[in-house]
Amino acid sequence: MRFLNTNPSHDLTYNDVFMAPNRSAVTSRFDVDLTSRDGIELPLPLVVANMTAISGRRMAETVARRGGLAVLPQDIPVNVLTASMAKVKAAPTVFETPVTVDPTMTVGEAMALLPKRSHGAVIVIDAERIPVGILGTSETDGVDRFSQVHEVMSTHLTVIPDTSTPQDVFDLLAETRQKLAIAVDGSGALVGVMSSRGALRCAIYSPALDPQGRLMVAVAIGISGDSAGRARALLDAGADVLVMDTAHGHQQRMVDALGRVLPVREEFQTSTGRRIPIVAGNIVTAQGTIDLLDAGADVVKVGVGPGAMCTTRMQTGVGRPQFSAVLECAEAAGDRNGAVWADGGVRYPRDVALALAAGAGNVMIGSWFAGTHESTGDLLHDPDGRAYKENFGMASARAVRNRTRSQSSFDRAKAALFEEGISSSKMYLDPRRPGVEDLIDWITSGVRSSCTYAGAHNLMEFHDKAVIGIQSSSGYEEGRPLSSSWS
Repeated sequence: MRFLNTNPSHDLTYNDVFMAPNRSAVTSRFDVDLTSRDGIELPLPLVVANMTAISGRRMAETVARRGGLAVLPQDIPVNVLTASMAKVKAAPTVFETPVTVDPTMTVGEAMALLPKRSHGAVIVIDAERIPVGILGTSETDGVDRFSQVHEVMSTHLTVIPDTSTPQDVFDLLAETRQKLAIAVDGSGALVGVMSSRGALRCAIYSPALDPQGRLMVAVAIGISGDSAGRARALLDAGADVLVMDTAHGHQQRMVDALGRVLPVREEFQTSTGRRIPIVAGNIVTAQGTIDLLDAGADVVKVGVGPGAMCTTRMQTGVGRPQFSAVLECAEAAGDRNGAVWADGGVRYPRDVALALAAGAGNVMIGSWFAGTHESTGDLLHDPDGRAYKENFGMASARAVRNRTRSQSSFDRAKAALFEEGISSSKMYLDPRRPGVEDLIDWITSGVRSSCTYAGAHNLMEFHDKAVIGIQSSSGYEEGRPLSSSWS
């Protein structure tokens, strides 16, 4: 990457910069390979942040099917994480895992589950997991909530074998004008579902799979307590990436924690033959990058204070504008054959593209994904009827209370006094893009187009060829579209 005119004399955010077009021989967005440059080689350079209000089993499955990776949070007990990862590993890699209900469940109970999927439907199965009906809003409107599901469900099902191709599914749904195709195995038991849009996405994206052909999932383990024991248990449970995560990653406790976890990782790799990358952070300087890589990390997470839920910069003055942090840290990592994740500050597809242009091997997104059907929170509605999910920062008093649940009431109360994050925020679902897959479509479309403008067939070429300029705040505003007329 190079700057269009002179190198900047001050640090830059994503809003401060733009990318100039190059002469390009890339003829189509689909000629661009978006494989991540962090050594993990995900088909898609997107990672879901390890935030309790965002990343869970449902998010992990959905994102991995489209080629990305979700990091399960560190505040969750090991036994719960183990169960969640087992479900991710058992999930279908092509078809979507449906929400299922029993025919005798009440309509009211089933309706509470409809927002768990962006298509707004649940599959009714019998004791042998044979699909017997489907339930959506059209079946539940005006129905007594104490009625049983079998009384109102639709039995007009589009059932397909689980060997069907996405093209088969798309053609069948177009012919039958049905919303979902229900895939079953040879015994007729439910495997998954697929919509027309899901079929199209299968033709565009490749899933992120482990060596056994299962969906990939990462997990955060923190640096306090028995980090080695936690790492061992989660590796045995199937974790594909370990994330050593703390707000201030450039500290001795992080180096010491890496020293405890590395032998566990090496023993596991030797016994299984699987490579398990370790990601550590967060930092914002070249020296921080070098120190964590030298301590044994494979990837360093970059970002202090750019996240929507983080108040660190306003409370402490500590942090750094994200574009410059990523640029400097990526260069330092490259000198040591390491890589960086750009963590935080991403609000538009352009920000993802600029982070990759600056040299990030992967881009981590948090709050932007909070307002989706797949995030962990319950779907709520404000007084105007707008749907939203609650979000909170991982250094907030709310998160600290969760993290210190095993401590005494006095110690928990004392720790909660020192917060650097928002404890409650409404993240509204965008009616145009209510699901995380909708956002992934939007992001990847923008990043692919950015690569074509740069003349890059892959993300390595993108970083090499990107030409970045510095703009004023009015220059940034000029590029923002208008949803209505000027007057």
